[in-house]
Amino acid sequence: MDIETVLMGRAFVGGELRYTEIGINEGKIVAVGSYVSGGERRIELGTSMTVLPGFVDPHVHLRDPGMTQKEDFSTGTMAAVHAGVTTVLDMPNTKPAVYNSTTLMDKKAHLKGRSYVDYGLFAAITPETNAAMIAKYVPGFKLFMGSTTGNILLNDDSELVPAVWDALATGKRVSVHAEDDSLILKEPEKCTRDHLRNRPAEAELNAIRRLAKHFSGQKINICHVTTSEGLDLAKAAGFTTEVTMHHMMFEVDRNKDAFYKVNPPLRTLENRDALFKRFLADEFTMIGTDHAPHTLAEKSQDFDSAPGGMPGVETTMPIIMNMVRKNMIPLSQAVRMGAIAPGEAFSLPKGNISVGMDADLAIFDLRSVTQIDPKRLHSKCGHTQYAGKEAVFPDTVIIRGEVQVEGAEFCGEQRGVDIYG
Repeated sequence: MDIETVLMGRAFVGGELRYTEIGINEGKIVAVGSYVSGGERRIELGTSMTVLPGFVDPHVHLRDPGMTQKEDFSTGTMAAVHAGVTTVLDMPNTKPAVYNSTTLMDKKAHLKGRSYVDYGLFAAITPETNAAMIAKYVPGFKLFMGSTTGNILLNDDSELVPAVWDALATGKRVSVHAEDDSLILKEPEKCTRDHLRNRPAEAELNAIRRLAKHFSGQKINICHVTTSEGLDLAKAAGFTTEVTMHHMMFEVDRNKDAFYKVNPPLRTLENRDALFKRFLADEFTMIGTDHAPHTLAEKSQDFDSAPGGMPGVETTMPIIMNMVRKNMIPLSQAVRMGAIAPGEAFSLPKGNISVGMDADLAIFDLRSVTQIDPKRLHSKCGHTQYAGKEAVFPDTVIIRGEVQVEGAEFCGEQRGVDIYG
């Protein structure tokens, strides 16, 4: 067996942290064990280092093409790699929206050679989408039941149900923005409490109930679950679930201005605490950042005019790793939610340190805690809601065997590829 590199140190393998040697060849993991022979390069890590699979973010909006004043694929993936995120799955509500073979292939061509991490591009489900034609080119499909950025809303069951079944028939997972648009109000808003009034919890709950009625047991992923009740409904239906950092950390009465306007909305303190309790109990499937950057100027408008969404791809997993450092959650949960589960949910060759997987690794020194500094982040949007929060950023990030970050400094190149060609 040809082996180019053997990485030696404490690694999270087979559900536990132990001394491991990882053999890498041509970007793949080809050997894992207590001793791996050979290797042109044998790299021994210090005892303070912890080797994890590179994280997989199943939910980002990198705004490219069409809204690159907010973010572009290069800046967004540069932010991702500094968090130890080695794969991102980008949502289709760009301009133009991605929902057919033409818009998908145009976006693929536009992004080629511009990414610092590997990626996949979702396609939206619309009545016109030919899911069978494009399934092999996407990680999954996205259904927007609630209005948000982009004009690809689909909330009428007479159109929604057959279109989702067409997508499910391809074997791909369907990720859903589960807010019933018929329950969303359009009243004027001056703060996040008003935004919550316009987008009540019942919109989420009714959307999940409708999905459960038609698709129970199917490959449905409920994005950004915001309520404990919504989690119960999704779990009962056999759906996978995402939770975001912002819905677990912020609430409407303390975080009032447009920088905290997001869809689905922030909810009450009691709701937030219940959601975080369910997270601590390890009841969600995966972390999704819903990285949705806007410019400072856009978010500084009056509340009604300001767009919804906030950045998160560079801060979420480092905050999670700080939770591991503080023994709030076990390392196994961080790895499962941040890497293994999204990798498995979307059938990626990512998210696990095992033979046959891509050699994507994030190496952390859990003693290296810092405070999040907006000036050191890499998103084009130029701001963060997490300034001053404690975080543990990776020391080294490797994508398909090539080092992209070393000593917490970028040293790589735009070698990210579209996993689906």
